[in-house]
Amino acid sequence: MRVNVLSSGSKGNSTFIRSGRTKILIDLGTTSSYVEKELEKLGVDPNEIDAILISHIHIDHIKGLKVFIKRYKPVLIVTEKLLYLLNEQIGDFDYQLYDDKKITIKDLNINIIKTSHDAGESVGFIISDKDSSMVHITDTGFINSKYHKDLTNKNLYVFESNHDVKMLREGPYPYHLQQRVISDKGHLSNDQASKYLCKFIGKDTKAVVFAHISEKNNSEEKVIETFNKELLKNNIRFDNYIIARQNECSKEIKI
Repeated sequence: MRVNVLSSGSKGNSTFIRSGRTKILIDLGTTSSYVEKELEKLGVDPNEIDAILISHIHIDHIKGLKVFIKRYKPVLIVTEKLLYLLNEQIGDFDYQLYDDKKITIKDLNINIIKTSHDAGESVGFIISDKDSSMVHITDTGFINSKYHKDLTNKNLYVFESNHDVKMLREGPYPYHLQQRVISDKGHLSNDQASKYLCKFIGKDTKAVVFAHISEKNNSEEKVIETFNKELLKNNIRFDNYIIARQNECSKEIKI
C-alpha cells in the first residue's frame, strides 16, 4: 500500500491510497482542481480513482466532491446515514453501502469505526491489503475503547492531532467555539492523540502521520514535543512520523 496525504487542515482534507490495481481517496475537502493536479503530479489520472470514502459531511471534507464526481464519476462509499446527509448536500451520486461496517474494493479491505464528531454521522477507517494495514482517523472528540483492539499494531496511522489546549484557551476562538473543539464531539488534542497512539502503535508500526493540525491553535513543534514526551513516559522508541500540511502533498509512505 502507498499513501499520500494530499491536504490536511481546517481548510480542506484529502488522502490518496493505492494498492495493486486499486486507487481510492478519503474525503475531498479541497477544490477538485487541487486534487486533480496533485494526483497528476503522482502520475495518477483522476479517472483512475475507483472510489471515495467519506468520513463526514463538514465542508473541509467534501468541498470539491460534487465537481470531482461530476467529472470523473467514482463511486462514493457511505453509510446509510451519510448517504442521506450527502444527498442533501450534493444531490444524487453513484454509491455503495458498507456491509456490516466493512467493504472490499478490489485489493483493499475497509472497515469503519464510529467516531464522535458534531456532523450527524462520522467514521474512521481501518484499511488493509494482503501485505499491509493502516488507520485513518480525523475529526473525533474521543475513540471508544471497544475499538482499541482493532486499532492496535497497524503499519500506518494517519491520525488527528488538532490542537494544543493551552494555545486554544489563549487563542482567538470565542469561548463557545473553544468548548466545541475540546468536547467529546470535537477534535483530538495533542495530548489525547499522543496517548492513543502510544496505546496503538506496535512492533509492526512503520509510520505515523499527524493530521488535521489547527493553524491557529497548534504548531508542528507542539505536536512533536507532546508525542515525544508521551513516548518517553511509556518507554516507547519510535521516530518515523511526519506532519501533514494544508495544501501540501505529503511524501509517499510505503507500507
